[in-house]
Amino acid sequence: MATLPLAITCGDPAGIGPDIVLRLPEHLAGTPLVALGDRQVLRERAALLGLSLTLHDWQPGQALPDAGLAVWHSPAGAAVVPGKPDPATARGTLALLDRALQGCMAGTFAGMVTAPLAKSVICDGVDPFFTGHTEYLAEHSNTKRVVMMLVAGDLRVALATTHLPLRDVPDAIRSASLTRTLEILDLDLRQHFGIPAPRILVLGLNPHAGESGHLGREEIEVIEPVLGVLRARGMQLTGPLPADTAFTPRHLAGHDAVLAMYHDQGLPVLKYAGFGEAVNITLGLPFVRTSVDHGTAFDLAGTGKADPGSLIAATRLALTLA
Repeated sequence: MATLPLAITCGDPAGIGPDIVLRLPEHLAGTPLVALGDRQVLRERAALLGLSLTLHDWQPGQALPDAGLAVWHSPAGAAVVPGKPDPATARGTLALLDRALQGCMAGTFAGMVTAPLAKSVICDGVDPFFTGHTEYLAEHSNTKRVVMMLVAGDLRVALATTHLPLRDVPDAIRSASLTRTLEILDLDLRQHFGIPAPRILVLGLNPHAGESGHLGREEIEVIEPVLGVLRARGMQLTGPLPADTAFTPRHLAGHDAVLAMYHDQGLPVLKYAGFGEAVNITLGLPFVRTSVDHGTAFDLAGTGKADPGSLIAATRLALTLA
């Protein structure tokens, strides 16, 4: 269990991030947490949701309150209307990530948990090339390679590529990057999840895992040679298997994690298995980072209908990993 607090970023202020962050104290009383967000937005959202929660201003070095929620104020940058995304708040949303990252690197926080942001808002307001939390945190922590993994119960699905257009995926699957992805996945399963000899099921890129080259040659030319080299080094790897049969009880029962080649190959199955309770983990960073498995849900912001289950699960897992 962490002794330092976790940083909880509130994400896009017009989305459900503030709503679900405000729900954490009722489910995780006594847990060392600091919410990073706009103080006024949180106050207004609490009032809108009918939550009688005391918000305490907090700065690094101060003790955490015994009750309520500690808030490290960071202005949104513009007036916020629930459900109405505004690119004028994009810079303020990224500032939350910067504070959390710097605090983790400096030892102020034991790790971070991130509520959802909207990539389109960041692209329109600050950086047209922004692709997501995962890539941003890797770049700004000078981490050359990270791995996105989602967890739902006993099912763990990691990704060889993350937020790429589908047409760019084959070109992004290279021997060096796939090797490093599997090394990070194997190491973090050992170090953070206590699995002494991880068993990883690797999916093929193409239908039927390429059908012996008739439906694509990435399996023959890239994936299989990488797996062979890593098996010779002692890693327990199965595959490449076709994605349409890999997610069956017979195959999953013998493995600790699945490596999918692209985002929508692996995550629909995982989210079907545990949407609202799944956790997104960034492996390979020099600090713990978990996140929710859902987006900003602007249509639910301020309605009281947002389910905090994934954020609660992400916070609990971050505490365990930290």
